[in-house]
Amino acid sequence: MLYLVERKKIVIVGIPGVGKTSLVTRIVELINAQKHCASVHSYGTVMMDEAANNQVSDRDNLRHLPVSQQKELQKQAAKKIAELTDDVVFVDTHAFISTDEGFYPGLPYHVIQILEPTHLIAISARPEEIYNRRMKDDSRNRDKISIEAIKKELAVQDAMLASCSVLSGSPLKVILNNEGKIEEAAQNVIDAIGVGV
Repeated sequence: MLYLVERKKIVIVGIPGVGKTSLVTRIVELINAQKHCASVHSYGTVMMDEAANNQVSDRDNLRHLPVSQQKELQKQAAKKIAELTDDVVFVDTHAFISTDEGFYPGLPYHVIQILEPTHLIAISARPEEIYNRRMKDDSRNRDKISIEAIKKELAVQDAMLASCSVLSGSPLKVILNNEGKIEEAAQNVIDAIGVGV
């Protein structure tokens, strides 16, 4: 049985190819099976909804907007997500965005202040697994990448999320989502956020 003492707002990040979206979907299924209300909200999708007025037609093109526009869209999306009242809210996002100007934080201080996360979870996998998953995924407009570049992305993600933990006072946990081990990874996340299933 699932016991909740307080509402949870979990920011869960992962670079493309770690299997984050599939993993979060499974976690929400497990929590909801215990008769509690858990939901997942893709930060990029919420931003895209806000960007529709700016004639941005492809979510993958958001990162090509000027950083000033991205910053405003982030604030608007954070406010929408902060209003949610489910028992457990997962915010599916990225620790950084690779923009034309360089790596821009996916969770800058002004977003953390609005969201007020209770937990920060980084989903990771071996660089070779990430590379193979990306090569198989034709559903998104992804940049071509090398294993060395993936290692750099993982290092940037760790640095960005560690900073978020310091700024928010929220615990940070890195969870490996190895190929074929989604149930194990899901249980590790559930344990880390203090939601016993």
